[in-house]
Amino acid sequence: MPTAKEKKEDVKARLRKLRAELRIMHASVTEELKLPENTEITTIMKDMEELLLILEPKSAKKARSKAKKK
Repeated sequence: MPTAKEKKEDVKARLRKLRAELRIMHASVTEELKLPENTEITTIMKDMEELLLILEPKSAKKARSKAKKK
């Protein structure tokens, strides 16, 4: 079980990575007028979902899993 400090560092690292990827994607769209590939968007969405799983309390995770099953 990770400590609060380890969890905080993990979240910070993931956010840094996501922000960097989104900056690159934004620059591509605004400067080159080029839309990102579907795989790029899917990867970022997956990373965001994983981050949510870390951040959400257990009760919220249970509610989300029940909603997905319906």
